Amino acid sequence: MRIVLVGPPGAGKGTQAVRLAEKLRIPHISTGDLFRANISKQTELGKLAKSYMDAGNLVPDEVTIAMAKDRMEQPDAEGGFLLDGFPRNVSQAEALDALLQEESIKLDAVLDLEVPEDEVVKRIAGRRVCRNESSHVFHVTYSPPKQEGVCDVCGGELYQRDDDSEGTVRKRLEVYHTQTEPIIDYYKAQGLVVTISSLGPVDEITRRALEALKREDATK
Repeated sequence: MRIVLVGPPGAGKGTQAVRLAEKLRIPHISTGDLFRANISKQTELGKLAKSYMDAGNLVPDEVTIAMAKDRMEQPDAEGGFLLDGFPRNVSQAEALDALLQEESIKLDAVLDLEVPEDEVVKRIAGRRVCRNESSHVFHVTYSPPKQEGVCDVCGGELYQRDDDSEGTVRKRLEVYHTQTEPIIDYYKAQGLVVTISSLGPVDEITRRALEALKREDATK
């Protein structure tokens, strides 16, 4: 299957992407991984992306698209893939459609992980990270440490990262609503969107997603 995974920050996309890709036996293609791999290997695209990042600028869509195209052309992606973090806006979605059309292939589904905004804020703003190198992660509600502010594993101080503050989370949600959410309507017009709730245990969400994808695949 060829799947695009979408959802707001805090919806659990990273966790579900890895699990779904393993279950479906297709590669998980994450934009974060693409950037890190290209920069680490010092590819031409990696050097170009780094030049923008070092200058404090956003990497242009065409660079992201080129990286995604290169990755989707690798042998392990011939039978399908799961895209996580790409496309991030409608122009990238249109570019992806054009790329796939060149190869005479199509997306099978766009899996939308739905989660209430207040839950997103609760999930992210409640995270606490160990200051030591271990960087163990806890949550004030879902996985609290035995002693408040102290890492269970190494005894290091737990703190809230700046980008996990409620104000920052709400700004990230604004960006998602403005830039990324419109691709859901774009793909709905193509009959590709499958929406599931991202509330509940991780295993249950994975089961829910696989069942929804199976139903979607059966209708094609």
